[in-house]
Amino acid sequence: MPISSRHANDPALVALGAAIRRCRRSLGVSQEELAHRSAIDRSYMSSIERGGQNPGILSIIRVAHAMDMTMTELMAEAEL
Repeated sequence: MPISSRHANDPALVALGAAIRRCRRSLGVSQEELAHRSAIDRSYMSSIERGGQNPGILSIIRVAHAMDMTMTELMAEAEL
């Protein structure tokens, strides 16, 4: 995965990462397991959850689907 920190810590990315973390924890899934289910490197997932990465649409869709959500539901959780 290409790593771009150009938008690191943008409020929208922080909100998205916090929503992913909340949903993941409510499912009782570890960050490592969610990364595996999403086919994303664990360290990249960690950075997404912290708002340090600007993930692409396909990555967001994979993460949402790995939590049995739609991207729309995930964005609503993030209030975006």
